[in-house]
Parts: sequence; C-alpha cells; structure tokens
Amino acid sequence: MFKHILLPTDGSEFSERAALYGVKLAQSLNARITAITVTAPWQAIAIGEVAVVVPEADYEMRAETNAWNFLNKITDAAKAAGVPRNAVHIRHASPYEAIIEAANSHGCDLIVMGSHGRRGIAGLLLGSETVRVLTHSKIPVLVYRE
Repeated sequence: MFKHILLPTDGSEFSERAALYGVKLAQSLNARITAITVTAPWQAIAIGEVAVVVPEADYEMRAETNAWNFLNKITDAAKAAGVPRNAVHIRHASPYEAIIEAANSHGCDLIVMGSHGRRGIAGLLLGSETVRVLTHSKIPVLVYRE
C-alpha cells in the first residue's frame, strides 16, 4: 500500500486537521510522513501609487517562524503516534507546483490534502491549490473532508 505520505499545510485549522488525519492514516499503514508548507517568496507590493513594503529580513523571519510552527504541530503528532517523519519549508511562488515537486523529490506515493469544509454551493468547490494538485499530480491525492 502507501509507504510515504506528503502532508501539505498552510497553517489553517482545516489543513491541520487534514494533516493530522494523514498522520493517523500513516500510522495505520506503517508509513512515514513528510509535512510541507510553502511560503511565497518576498516581494514588494505596489498598487497604483501606494506601495506596501515589509522589509525582506522581517518577512523571511516571520515566514520561517510561522512555517515551523505549522510543521511542528504535524511532526509532534507523528512523533506521538510513532510515525517516522520529516518536515520541509519551501519558498515558491506556486504552492501546488512546490507540493508536487516535493512529493516527487521525497519519494512520496500519496498526498493527503484538505478541501474547503463549507456547506451549500461553496462546499462543492475545493480549494484552488487542492484542485491544482489533483489536476497536475501523477501521485494519488486523497482529499480530506469533514
């Protein structure tokens, strides 16, 4: 069955729940996990005549801190469950591409991602990154819904 599961997280409550489900799945399959979060590279944003600038060093420090806070929740749960684990923080302008590249480079054979958990018409729509991963990945993707 599956031996290495990639667990992408953006730090949201729902992606964290999906990742924690992935940890339980890995435990039941005697698989290992790699948790991943993707941060957009620093850039200055200019809208018309207004520019919003966060100094690059501040951005990088905050991005790194936030990324490892997200990832540590998942790896701590994996450790508690006895699941072999790894975590990576990648800077990339396109999260779905980074997720697929990481799954390939780390030898993952399954990606577990969350969808939007809303009801009604919004509930029919998956998150845009999830849709892109589903569309472009050659590795199986399990979409977690609550």
